[in-house]
Amino acid sequence: MSRLTFDEARALHLDATVTDLHADTAKLMDKVGFDISERHERPMPRAINYVGHVDVPRLRDGGVAAQFFGFWTVPYPERGCRRSVDTQLDALDRAMAARPEDLVWALTPDDVAAAKARGQIAALGGIEGGQALESDLGSVEHFARRGVRYIGLLHFSANSLGSPAKGKGADPDQGLTAFGRDVVREMNRCGVVVDLAHINRKGFFEALALSTQPPMVSHTGVLGVHEHWRNIDDEQLRAVADHGGCIGVIFSRRYLGGASIEAVVDHLVHILDVAGEDVPALGSDFDGFVVPPEGLEDIAALPNLTVALSRRGVPDRVLRKILGDNPMRVLADIEPVAWRAAHAAAAGEGPDA
Repeated sequence: MSRLTFDEARALHLDATVTDLHADTAKLMDKVGFDISERHERPMPRAINYVGHVDVPRLRDGGVAAQFFGFWTVPYPERGCRRSVDTQLDALDRAMAARPEDLVWALTPDDVAAAKARGQIAALGGIEGGQALESDLGSVEHFARRGVRYIGLLHFSANSLGSPAKGKGADPDQGLTAFGRDVVREMNRCGVVVDLAHINRKGFFEALALSTQPPMVSHTGVLGVHEHWRNIDDEQLRAVADHGGCIGVIFSRRYLGGASIEAVVDHLVHILDVAGEDVPALGSDFDGFVVPPEGLEDIAALPNLTVALSRRGVPDRVLRKILGDNPMRVLADIEPVAWRAAHAAAAGEGPDA
């Protein structure tokens, strides 16, 4: 297969369902008034570029159809985390209300396809860290009814669900707590995807064994390419594949083990080789205080990754899976039950009306 040019890659993006599983932009919108509808310039060359990676014009430049916004909180103490996620959701709602022609809420692949056909970018939501639940099982349904599609059980600290891969309270011998197991069951009931980013290895496998639905690892690197506590091993890759899930590769030099776009390709190709073509996906962690590799400085540069993958011999059919078909398949397998029930009730169609 010949290498795609940037223009050819971008044409492929415009035809495919390009999906990024994780960007922290909503926090900037909530806390510093970042206007996602306006174009923001990249920092000068060689400047540290921790945030400011995503806005609507650059999403369009990158040919992105669907962007997952990750809602993260500082869990010290855990109180106030639920409210923090709600205010990030509110900020995203305000942005969509202000410019509905640009950005629209989506929950299903059909929603994403309809948005794309209308020329809109589909916005989806995911929570980073179960501390946002504040030890209240009812918070799962609360967030599901607001449209949240995945919940990451852990972040950088232990919480009432379990233990992180590293951070405050990390314990490799601690699996899911009783509450954590209840949360996984409740997520299955409500139609919320279980996200296994940041959780320790013991909790990772316990959650997989318990969940009846396909998982995601929204943003991670892989140990088979670079040794780092944040990255997951080949057994974990195969386990996600066996459960019908997908794995988003992070665009952070620290976890990739390299400063060029080729490091991202290395991680994606390793997942292909170990777990198969139905597993790899994109999980940038843009706007999450990461330093992206050269060639992927922001979301507009995403076609460069498609060019680099094609240079490694990844065919168009598999490129489409990596770019978005794999996460869309997971979403298609998990009906947003609680959200549909809430909207049916609001419309006077359901038993709660």
